[in-house]
Amino acid sequence: MRHSLQVAERGADLLDRQLHLLRSELDRRREAEARAGATWETRVHEARTWLRRGLLLGGESALRTASLVSTADVTVEWRDALGVRHPGGVSVCAGTRAAADPAPGNTALVHARRAYCAAVTAAAEYGAAAAASRLVEAQMRRTRVRVRALRRLRIPRLQQDLAAVERALEQAEHEDAVRWRRAADGSGSGHGR
Repeated sequence: MRHSLQVAERGADLLDRQLHLLRSELDRRREAEARAGATWETRVHEARTWLRRGLLLGGESALRTASLVSTADVTVEWRDALGVRHPGGVSVCAGTRAAADPAPGNTALVHARRAYCAAVTAAAEYGAAAAASRLVEAQMRRTRVRVRALRRLRIPRLQQDLAAVERALEQAEHEDAVRWRRAADGSGSGHGR
């Protein structure tokens, strides 16, 4: 019983330590998420600026020919930190234009395409950073629940059970001592007659 109590207390202490580390990790993840979000917004703004320039120079028909590209491929690299599996980085392979497709009508659309590729990369990085923040936060909530369960339920229950066992042992020892005394008194008074 004492061993179970010590294990529960040690577990709660370790989970408290993990919770502290998770808080620090979550702060770092949220900062990375904020930076990635700001970068993404900047890249989208740049891409829209180039797109407007391209539309002004070449019109909608130039945009249709410039937008003939395949979809981008995003690969997410997963990492483990503090028992949390989360996206650690991304690699993006931008869509390509087929060689037979006509070239964009003006250089602004070429710049717009590059800017949108950068925006897609920034969006993928932001998505990975946001997912990492959510996963670390979820682990932090689960750890907090486990600590509370140990500190508020399991440890007090073990302490009560241990106290009850110790009281029962004391009572049994007291009863044994009384029996021994009575037995000793009974055998001693029988010798005196």
